[in-house]
Amino acid sequence: MAGGRKSKYHTHVEPKLLLVEAWARDGLTIDQIADNLGVASSTLFDYKNKYPELSEALKRGQEVADVEVENSLYKRALGYRYDEVTKEAVTDPKTGNAIMVETKRVTKEVQPDVTAQIFWLKNRRPDKWRDKKDIDANHSGGLTVVFDDGMTKDE
Repeated sequence: MAGGRKSKYHTHVEPKLLLVEAWARDGLTIDQIADNLGVASSTLFDYKNKYPELSEALKRGQEVADVEVENSLYKRALGYRYDEVTKEAVTDPKTGNAIMVETKRVTKEVQPDVTAQIFWLKNRRPDKWRDKKDIDANHSGGLTVVFDDGMTKDE
């Protein structure tokens, strides 16, 4: 800081650390957060490495969003039930004001989602569920190539 001039971190970023955390929680990218703060993305990356409180704010925000998505994916993979509530406005006989009254409650069921199950298993249990399998090609014996006509390469 030449001449006592504050960096943009102190004027543009530090006062908005709570907002930075909220933006990260809402799923904004580093580029979008930098734009909101009025700094370049590269500058925000530098600040993230230089100022631990910024790095922590970004991590806290991202962790909350990640946990919420994980919970939603898990719930969707297994299926779930919820109550759908219908309310209607009626006039309160004592006050004459309109109030909302529950008129119907229906329990609905969301069936398990196979795509969510596959996604979960491929990411959580890649040893058993990933598409690509590692095959060890080390073989101590010889290899014979057979062509469609039944002849080997040597013939």
